[in-house]
Amino acid sequence: MSGVTVIDLSCNNLTGRIPPSLANCSFLFVLDLGNNSLFGTIPNSLGQLPLLKSLHLNDNHFSGDLPSSLRNLSMLETMDLGNNRLSGIIPTWFGKGFPFLRILILRSNAFSGELPSKLSKLGSLQVLDLSKNDLSGSIPTSLGDLKTIAHAPKKNRYILYGGYTDHYYEESLNVYVKDQRLKYTKTLSLVTSIDLSDNNFSGNIPNEITKLFGLMVLNLSRNYITGQIPETMSNLHQLQSLDLSSNQLSGTIPLSFPSLTFLGALNFSNNNLLGAIPYTGQMTTFDASSFTGNPSLCGPPLPVRCSGHDDRSHESGSGQ
Repeated sequence: MSGVTVIDLSCNNLTGRIPPSLANCSFLFVLDLGNNSLFGTIPNSLGQLPLLKSLHLNDNHFSGDLPSSLRNLSMLETMDLGNNRLSGIIPTWFGKGFPFLRILILRSNAFSGELPSKLSKLGSLQVLDLSKNDLSGSIPTSLGDLKTIAHAPKKNRYILYGGYTDHYYEESLNVYVKDQRLKYTKTLSLVTSIDLSDNNFSGNIPNEITKLFGLMVLNLSRNYITGQIPETMSNLHQLQSLDLSSNQLSGTIPLSFPSLTFLGALNFSNNNLLGAIPYTGQMTTFDASSFTGNPSLCGPPLPVRCSGHDDRSHESGSGQ
């Protein structure tokens, strides 16, 4: 087994624990045990796979803290531990020793505590999904330092590891947009996503996030975030999906939002936003469901008329 490079036992109804003997596969670069019924803690022995690039333990019943030995996987590009029963804090060592990590998925677990600011040291990160946990505190301003997401996309493609065909192991990546699962297969081309939804984050949306000019998907929904929507969020010209619903945001929707021409999914519902919706440009493509649950919000596409001094919806011409 020492010469094996790919182990894919996903979707096989496997039960039991991960055997420590897997550490003998020292040339392994893909380990996919996702979508089974495996349980127990993640063994320390997985940290003895120095060439591992892709680790999928998602959709099982693993529990307990993350073993510190995982920090030894310095070649890792994909780590998907989503949909388990893992708990404890997200370790600060995630920000060290993972120079090639592009995808980090810890969604649907029971992680608690604050988001470590050192996550910003993941210089290659493209997809960060920490949704559906018990994380709290404010969103760290250091997220604005994620180098790969901070730059507008280039014409490069990143080959994912997944189903083994013709000497390539191709995987699919699920990105959640407005509760819809979008599936990216074979290549992760220019996809950049941050999903912190369904946690207990509070405080304001940090302006630093609006410096991530390559960001395509941002989901901060179902938290306790307060303050106003940053005016500078309209600088995210690559943004295709924005979900800020079910928070405690206040103030008006920035007039510059209609300029986000790539925006295809928007949800501001169930907040404390007020005033007229800037219903011009790209904003005219969204229906009332994107804005409901804001009692003081008015103007189309909502059926609530604005008073004369409050109507901003046609200032720039609704035919744009």
